[in-house]
Amino acid sequence: MKTRAFIKTVELCFAVVVFFFLNAGAFAGSPPAQEVTYRLKWLLNISVVGDLWADVNGNFARRGLKVTIKPGGPERDAIKELELGRSQFGVASADQVIRAASKGAHVVVLAQLFQVNPLQWIYRPDRTPVKTPQDLKGKTIGITYGGNDEAIMRALLAKYHIRENEVKLYSVRYDYTPFYQGKVDLWPLYRNAQAPIIGEKLRKAGERVAFLNPFRLGIQFVANSVVASKKMLEQHPRTVKRFMEALLEAWGEALDPANKQKAIDVVLKYNRETAVEIVRRQLPATRSLMLPTADFRFGKIDVAAWKQTEQIMLAQKMIAKPVHVETLLKPVVQ
Repeated sequence: MKTRAFIKTVELCFAVVVFFFLNAGAFAGSPPAQEVTYRLKWLLNISVVGDLWADVNGNFARRGLKVTIKPGGPERDAIKELELGRSQFGVASADQVIRAASKGAHVVVLAQLFQVNPLQWIYRPDRTPVKTPQDLKGKTIGITYGGNDEAIMRALLAKYHIRENEVKLYSVRYDYTPFYQGKVDLWPLYRNAQAPIIGEKLRKAGERVAFLNPFRLGIQFVANSVVASKKMLEQHPRTVKRFMEALLEAWGEALDPANKQKAIDVVLKYNRETAVEIVRRQLPATRSLMLPTADFRFGKIDVAAWKQTEQIMLAQKMIAKPVHVETLLKPVVQ
């Protein structure tokens, strides 16, 4: 009896030791999440739904990251913040990347968010039929002087041998009144952001709308992409990979039609100014710009489009010399 009791005591002690050994990490506490900052290019709206999804749904946290997402805006330069070490990751358009590289910035591109540039031109096909680029002749076209839309439109006109004196370029502001009044035939906007709003207003007024998409006419000018400093990639490759794995996973989930309502709720959590019915229209428009085909791999870098963007900037003297942009493209997640 004593022997049996002794054996049971030994077994109990052994079980206790094993329990504490296996759960030592839990008692000691998990290592703290690594903190990084992610500076967006613009405000918290439909164009960053995947970024917000990654935070809300724990994609970052599951990979041991605590990410502070900061909205962008005209006063925020993500690339400059990367260079100064204030942010570890950011979002920038291709022209920002190329301009920065031409000035000596050491920036790398980790993923391409938009496969089709959302900058397009809205017009009324009943008043202004545009079936071919040559139909632009004689039209009043809105552009933002110094903006991407100016570069894209000038590239389009040059490609189809339309001289500037054959069109009228109109300097636009945030006020759409000249377009509503018919003083401007084609007005630049973001296809996934303002287009559902402006288009709905015109449809309610009984007017049809259409969009001039430069991408379909052979003009590829890359929009937003995920960037980091070269130093960050070289010194912290594992952190970069974990961040990108989480981000691309989150974007895939946010753009999945099965998660439509969840994605809308995420946007509305951060943007209460846009009506839910508008966000409901913005989401599929965003999906089509980022996932042009059903089997497309989100985040893929279109090298040819980046090279064309650089060539457009060279032709328009936006940069003084080539930067060989293909050397800046560093996808860490294939």
